[in-house]
Amino acid sequence: MTTHVLILCTHNSARSVLAEAMLQHLAATQGLDVRAHSAGSAPSGRVHPLALEVLAAAGVATQGLRSKSWDEFSAADAPRMDIVITVCDGAAEEACPLWPGSPVRLHWGYADPSSAPGGDAGQRAAFEHTRQAIAARLQHLLALPLATQGAAALHTELSRL
Repeated sequence: MTTHVLILCTHNSARSVLAEAMLQHLAATQGLDVRAHSAGSAPSGRVHPLALEVLAAAGVATQGLRSKSWDEFSAADAPRMDIVITVCDGAAEEACPLWPGSPVRLHWGYADPSSAPGGDAGQRAAFEHTRQAIAARLQHLLALPLATQGAAALHTELSRL
């Protein structure tokens, strides 16, 4: 049974896209039946070029990544989400749609790498740092028995990350 994970951030251009691509990559590398998705409440309509750059440099596929609305995932024909994670403080404070099936919901906050000081070099470093931090948490997520663990236990474990 596929585990669907939706990662949300307001503009769906940096942190949530990094998380979607990293989770998809890590799950595929480990042969796990996990499908990553990302979306935003007010999508920018573009993926930040530095997000694509750091993903590609890490050997992570970037084709098909796009900035999209969370409305796509609240539609009747959308996959049923098992886990919904917000990755920016703005999204944590927003009222999220109700997702069918009562997925596990949590917040993993990350600073916006696109607003890091230091010009291009500072932002590039911030994007890479954010990618690595997200990847570390996602590795722990993938180590859990996602298909068999109950929602309450899963929420507890994921909150510790």
